[in-house]
Amino acid sequence: MSKFFSVEEVAKHTVADDCWIIIHDGVYDVTGFLADHPGGKKILLKNAGTDATKKFDSFHNASVLTKLGAQYLIGKIGEPEAETAETDEVEDVNPLVVGKPFGDMVPYSDPMWYQDWYSPYYNDSHRAVRKAVRAFVDKEIMPFCHEWDEAKQLPRELYIKAAKAGILAGCIGEVSDPETMVPYGMPGGVAYKDFDAFHRLIVLDELSRCASGGVTWGLIGGLGIGIGPVIHFASKQLQDLVVRDCLSGEKNICLAITEPSGGSDVAGLQTEAKDMGDHFLVNGEKKWITNGVFADFFSVAVRTGKPGFGGISFLLIERSMPGVTTRQMNCSGVWSSGTAYITFEDVKVPKSHVIGKVDKGFKYIMQNFNPERIGCVIQANRFARVCIEEAITYGNKRETFGKKLIDHPVIRNKLANMIRKVEATHAWLEALVYQTTQMNPDLQAVRLGGPIALCKAQASRTFEYCAREAAQIFGGLAYTRGGQGEKVERLYREVRAYAIPGGSEEIMLDLGVRQSIKVGQFMGAKM
Repeated sequence: MSKFFSVEEVAKHTVADDCWIIIHDGVYDVTGFLADHPGGKKILLKNAGTDATKKFDSFHNASVLTKLGAQYLIGKIGEPEAETAETDEVEDVNPLVVGKPFGDMVPYSDPMWYQDWYSPYYNDSHRAVRKAVRAFVDKEIMPFCHEWDEAKQLPRELYIKAAKAGILAGCIGEVSDPETMVPYGMPGGVAYKDFDAFHRLIVLDELSRCASGGVTWGLIGGLGIGIGPVIHFASKQLQDLVVRDCLSGEKNICLAITEPSGGSDVAGLQTEAKDMGDHFLVNGEKKWITNGVFADFFSVAVRTGKPGFGGISFLLIERSMPGVTTRQMNCSGVWSSGTAYITFEDVKVPKSHVIGKVDKGFKYIMQNFNPERIGCVIQANRFARVCIEEAITYGNKRETFGKKLIDHPVIRNKLANMIRKVEATHAWLEALVYQTTQMNPDLQAVRLGGPIALCKAQASRTFEYCAREAAQIFGGLAYTRGGQGEKVERLYREVRAYAIPGGSEEIMLDLGVRQSIKVGQFMGAKM
């Protein structure tokens, strides 16, 4: 039970050996924190016994209270609420509220259906998933992103927690045998058979609220793209080896396609798998491989045949196989994602580890691209939303030239352009996700490949625009790691991780138009 204090009681505790302050109606005994305060103890003593909320918000973000506050929180301002007798009075209702809004209600910080706008895509099961994942992210991830980013790794227990919360299973496609392959339930208590593409959209979107590509990629990046070929094309033997352990958080998998010599030109890959009778002998290098530093399994694209598209295969390589070495790469962003340079030197891979059929790997790569790119769209657009939310929140508390930032027309103009881009991208995203729920999977690679490619370019450019504008609004705070501008600074560094991987913007834009023209001609377009 919370203890309650009056403002007058707090005002009595103002000295070095008895120092209390008020922040957001919470009463904190910071006596033991004086020597550790980064700004020095005099700042705390100067505000001792007072409501320091405004000054706290001017220099810190909310995660400080989440991480450190609990150990110093001793009570609240006010009095316990007295029990009231039931009455027949009608409760006041806000006429602007349509249903049950969700979240902090900062304008455009969440998709419009969070404010219970009417939507054909969502029902109560989606709301349950939304609530469950948000609670997990707020408690288990949000307060620690900066710490994990600086450490360039995620704690091992996070994978276990995320698995038990259903988040790992909620981010991948359907498995053939959920009873044996999915060790825990799905988020929000939704039955596996009812879990659809919009539930998955919500899981990844809510996870991306943490504003760290390093965390999202570190947790589900390699899993999301590396396990797809295994689920869809591998033998039951390989599925039994990989799927359950990865979805339980005990092991990790990654996708290894890109090489030092090239990325988007998949047909030109050079890693060789030489047929030795009962096994393949693999030699080559892979670069910029998400989760490669700590992955136990590697879904690897190799050359088993002639040059070009027709000579590519997929092999499942295990870290325990002799000749596999990985090392961390130093990149601009997504630090905690375990981006690796991988070397395969005379690695003996049994033929039982072929994913699908020999020399059919290019087809599997192409079918893997659509869900990978949809994932990029979801993450990039939520990151752009975070920029909007952070900018609006900061703009309402930061004052310049005698008024709040939000009261300057130039700031509102920046926000307006950020909002229109994000909302347009999200509407396109939802329309594409809906197509995946209705269209034959074999047709999706042809019909949706172009639009999804264009939407990925739209999302990454929207993200870049919003990150830049938010950084301008935050000023110097967005140039400093940590502190109030932590999220914006980090996201600004991570823009390139969405503009290049999964198909660069230039490749996506060209592919989108080329494929659309081909499909149009096939369907009888008059042009």
